[in-house]
Amino acid sequence: MPTVALPAFAKINTVLYVLGRRADGYHELRTVFQTIGLHDTLELSLLRRGRIELECDLPALPSGRNNLIWRAVAAARRALRLQAGVHVRLEKRIPIARGLGGGSSDAAAAILGLERLAGRPLPPEERLRIAAALGSDVPFFLFGGRALGIGRGEEIYPLPDAPKRTVLLVSPSGISVSTADAYRWLRAPRLTARPAHRTLRRFCALCWSGQGSLLENDFEAPVFRRHPRLPRIKRALLRHGAAEALLAGSGSAVFGIFQSPAMARRAAFAFPDDQVFLTETVSREEYLRAVRGR
Repeated sequence: MPTVALPAFAKINTVLYVLGRRADGYHELRTVFQTIGLHDTLELSLLRRGRIELECDLPALPSGRNNLIWRAVAAARRALRLQAGVHVRLEKRIPIARGLGGGSSDAAAAILGLERLAGRPLPPEERLRIAAALGSDVPFFLFGGRALGIGRGEEIYPLPDAPKRTVLLVSPSGISVSTADAYRWLRAPRLTARPAHRTLRRFCALCWSGQGSLLENDFEAPVFRRHPRLPRIKRALLRHGAAEALLAGSGSAVFGIFQSPAMARRAAFAFPDDQVFLTETVSREEYLRAVRGR
């Protein structure tokens, strides 16, 4: 039976503003996503028997209906009207509960991989509908590169790619942060801070022009209060040469932007007890070529 293998890239948020709770219970966001080279790998193959099988090299992950990949395959399989079953093998490298979007990226890769396996694409609006129903970050991973996210994060507008940057990612040992906890710890959003940057029109204009390049994350203060070791990691990144550093998404990973891979490699020695990844930003063209095979 045919097989398709593709990467599922991690992301960082270079800007993440939480504007408050919406009527539907979600929070209104303004964010800039950026894919990075760290990735999981999915291998999908068709089965003669009509069932979904999920195999993972990380036994702690659920392998049934509670897994986002399983749900993504089930939804895409229905939309594609596939009679055959699907086997998915996941090689997990993106740390879990670190704010890097690994689960969402895996789900998007499963949708795109199944389209390639079936030999026919879904209509773009159907693909987006499936992705948005799975999770707020999943639609972004259909595009990759650098993109603006608004609404609950599922409304995606691709942005011009920024120059390639070296990223040193520190995944702290023994500290994980669930998205639900991060939102619970978030106090009243800083609605009065830089209001012009947070209005939709101004925010979009700054992101498109590239002027709004300052790293900011509203989750950083509440997550840092709960885990005092994380601000120490950020300070160490800056002390060892990072031009900028920030909490990744809702945490707990912290990333630093470096001028060169050599500087980042030297800085990595400052974190002997943590998992570190030396990587770089991934452009939209690179991303689409890798995940869509074009």
